Amino acid sequence: MAGNKTYSISFRLRRTTHEDAFVSVPVTDEVMQNAPDQQGHRRLDVDKLIREAISLGHDAKIRWRLEGEPVLEPHPIQVAPNEDPGDPSKIH
Repeated sequence: MAGNKTYSISFRLRRTTHEDAFVSVPVTDEVMQNAPDQQGHRRLDVDKLIREAISLGHDAKIRWRLEGEPVLEPHPIQVAPNEDPGDPSKIH
């Protein structure tokens, strides 16, 4: 059966992994609300706290651990393999 041909279609996939880590954000003036509340207490500013936590997460000393299995899904941009925009060897 040397005359049988098979065909295939290239499909671009994306694999996403999730990791988690704990960071300790110091409670300083930088993460507090600027103005006191009606009782005169200064409260944590959650947005500032989150920004600081994310900033700390970029530190190379943070120990990240894999959370679950990678998720495979079709890539939202389908291109031919030789036109892969993520391939650094294809930069003109």
